Amino acid sequence: MSLEIAILFLIIIVVIVFFALEVFPVDKIAFFILAALLLTNLVSPEEAISGFSSPATITVLALMIIAIGLETNGVIDWLASGLKNLRVLPIFIMVPVFMFIAGSISAFINTTAVVIVFIKIITELSAKYDIPNSKLLLPISFAGIIGGSCTLMGTSTNLIVNAVAIDRGVERFSFFEFTWYGVIFMVITIVIVSALIKILPNTKKTKISEDYNLDEYITKVIVTENSSVIGKSISESFLYNNEDIEVLRLKRNGIINDRPGKFTTLKEGDQLLLRCNLANLIKLKDAKGFTVIKEEDNRKLADPITDSEELEENVQVVEILMLPNSPLIGKSIKTVGWYDLHGAVPLAIRKRRNFRNPRRRIFNRGKDEIELRVGDRLLVEVSESALDELQKIENVTILQQHKNIEVTTKTKKYISLAILLVVIALSAFSIFPILKSALIGCFLMIFTKCIDLGKIYSQVNWQIIFLLAGMIPLGVAMNNTGADQWISDQLLLIFENQTDIIVIGILFLVTMVLSGFISNNATAIIITPIAISIAASMQMDPKPFILSVLFASNFSFFTPVGYQTNTIIYGMGIYRFRHFFIIGGIVSLVLWVTASLLLSASL
Repeated sequence: MSLEIAILFLIIIVVIVFFALEVFPVDKIAFFILAALLLTNLVSPEEAISGFSSPATITVLALMIIAIGLETNGVIDWLASGLKNLRVLPIFIMVPVFMFIAGSISAFINTTAVVIVFIKIITELSAKYDIPNSKLLLPISFAGIIGGSCTLMGTSTNLIVNAVAIDRGVERFSFFEFTWYGVIFMVITIVIVSALIKILPNTKKTKISEDYNLDEYITKVIVTENSSVIGKSISESFLYNNEDIEVLRLKRNGIINDRPGKFTTLKEGDQLLLRCNLANLIKLKDAKGFTVIKEEDNRKLADPITDSEELEENVQVVEILMLPNSPLIGKSIKTVGWYDLHGAVPLAIRKRRNFRNPRRRIFNRGKDEIELRVGDRLLVEVSESALDELQKIENVTILQQHKNIEVTTKTKKYISLAILLVVIALSAFSIFPILKSALIGCFLMIFTKCIDLGKIYSQVNWQIIFLLAGMIPLGVAMNNTGADQWISDQLLLIFENQTDIIVIGILFLVTMVLSGFISNNATAIIITPIAISIAASMQMDPKPFILSVLFASNFSFFTPVGYQTNTIIYGMGIYRFRHFFIIGGIVSLVLWVTASLLLSASL
């Protein structure tokens, strides 16, 4: 092993640790990769920026834009709208039907966008018809993942693997070349998950107050004459120093301050909206200089769908879910401005679990310092008049279902769908490569005004684009240093005198395990060159080896962090790690054996 290969392996190990522990956002990790490769002279400056112009990166970007247009114009909602009529079916029939529809749509539309739409539909069905959402959310995430592996445009991973293969001189994959494998895998996944739904918790829509442990009270008090806090800032009063009291809002002379700071000076006549426990509520009632004019149990206030109590100005408490590329990601409540939340007041944060934070998940106190991440849920108080504005925050979804405003026309809906079909046809019939077809689709989306540039800039998941731009040079470095060939040579020593199915099986297993803990795109970029080198050394057709990487990179079912959709539903607090490990593990093992048999048979 040369020094260059050793340095590259060290960089890869550090990157894997960063991904697995979520030390930094993926885009920061991507820039770390670029800097490390440049500083160690493993790639030239031109090679370091080659990821930004890679066909894989541009194709993924173009397909993201098309998916945004489809979502914006209600195409995905329209395709899935009939699901609400399935509420009369028993759950053991509803699960495979939902999975089949989600998987079929995900074969042609961004998986994350599809799963988010299904989350909204399932949440509404759970709230209105008492259907256990826990029996449906994990299955539709799995179905979306498996559906994306059915076509070339199904996932960004497929496009990356195809691009790396082309760079290494392998013939490009056609649009439906591996579809029949994907269909077999989808059927197997649907059967297994449907048979194992009893393992999933039987959780129905609970009250938000119970979900966030809000055993406190929302109280409105007036600062009266001779109060001890008059002339003092909030930080100088007992309201600030008491850990069991939090000032949510201040109203003075008809003007409402939703984010009163600790240096705000209190005056006579101020109306304060407080959250406190029962003991402090009693103290406030007995205290001089305060008049308690309204108090409500959070267990009533926190469920606007089922309870009619209102606070002031038709205030509701709603729960919002952080989606990839949200403008709130990476910000703390302290740095999120009033404008960012359209006047909504944060009450609590429910963090999704990860390897560094496996237990504590709910933050009521001290929430202002907590950074928001993908999959986190934020409980906010918002006036009814501002609710529609809250729904317009990019890449944030309200888990409570409210009346939606029709913002698109049927014409644009049909045009968007037609554009998707054009892109599929151009690529499927090999009229144009997938890159050219996708770029034509983007042009048509913009030209027909089905999407505007502002929405593109705000809704594209730039983290994935920068991740690809950073990871692709890593693949170049593996070729420059000979690391891929070195790994291939070592593996061939292990594989010597082994059958094809053993070689394919081990390659598939290693890739699948790695993708369960780091980005599936990163896994594909690292392993694909190795797979091609193994095939070349064995003098075999490289495509079955490449397909083993493609499928295994996508099949990260057994952890909630391997795939973005798993991370999102894990953040909703319904499932534990064991649910993914048991059900996803069984699915992964069966698919591993099946894929190894099918792919080795094609050699």
